Amino acid sequence: MLDGVRRSVSALFLVARASRYLLIDISNSFTKLAFATRTRIERPRRIATGRLTSAWVRRAREKHKIDMFVVSSVVPKKNRLVQQAAEKTKVLWLNPRLKLGVGIDYPKPKSIGADRLANAAAVTALYGYPAIVVDFGTAVTFDIVSACRTYIGGVIAPGLEAMTNFLYQRTALLPKLSLKEPRRAIGKSTIEAMLSGAVFGYRGLVREILARIRAEQFPRKKVYIVATGGYARLIAAQLPEIDAVRPHLTLEGLRIAANLN
Repeated sequence: MLDGVRRSVSALFLVARASRYLLIDISNSFTKLAFATRTRIERPRRIATGRLTSAWVRRAREKHKIDMFVVSSVVPKKNRLVQQAAEKTKVLWLNPRLKLGVGIDYPKPKSIGADRLANAAAVTALYGYPAIVVDFGTAVTFDIVSACRTYIGGVIAPGLEAMTNFLYQRTALLPKLSLKEPRRAIGKSTIEAMLSGAVFGYRGLVREILARIRAEQFPRKKVYIVATGGYARLIAAQLPEIDAVRPHLTLEGLRIAANLN
C-alpha cells in the first residue's frame, strides 16, 4: 500500500512539474508572451499591442501543449481575441479575487491594473516584503506591498517615452529621441540637451517619489525596491535606491499566480 501511495505522489509531482502555461501580459504599448512551467519562464516574445490578433496568439502556441493561458490585461478590447485563440484551453485572467500571495488593502480592488497585481505577487514571492515595484512602461507605476504583506496602493506618473514623444509631437524643431545614457549634463546639441533632460530628469522624478513613499510608509525600515519594464535598465543603472532590475517581473507574477490557483 505504501508503494502505491509513493507512486501516486510521484505521479502528481511529475504532472505538477510538467504543467505548461502560456503567459500573456497585455499593456497599452506592447504585449509580452512567454511559455512557462511551474518553475521557469522561457524567453518572452513581444509585439505592439495594436498588432495583437487571435491568429498571432494561435500561431505562437501551435507547437506547444498548453494546460492554461494566464493573462494580465489593461486593454479590455484585446481580451476577446485571447479567449478565441485559447479555444477550449482554460484561461486564468489575473484579478484581485485570485490567490496572489498578498492581501489587498485598497478601496476598489477591481480598479487595480492586472499588471500591478502581478508585480505585487512577484516581488513578494521572489524578494520579500515590504517592497516597492517601479514598472517603467507606457506610464511609470510604483506599487507598494506593506510590512503586513498587503498591497496598499501606489503612484502613477507619465512614462519616459511618453514624455519625450510629447516634446517631439508638440514642438516644431525638437527631434525624436533614441533614448540612451547621456555623456554629460550640459548638452552640446539639441539631442544631447534633450537626452540629459529626459534621463537625468527622469531619474530625479523616480528618486523623489521613492523618497516620499519611504518617508510616508517605511521610515527606518528595510524595503525591497525592484525595477521592471522597458526602461528599467537605463534609468535604474544610476539609482542606488533600486536593489534589483527584473525585466520580466510581471510575467513572473503571472507564473506565480498560476501556481497558486
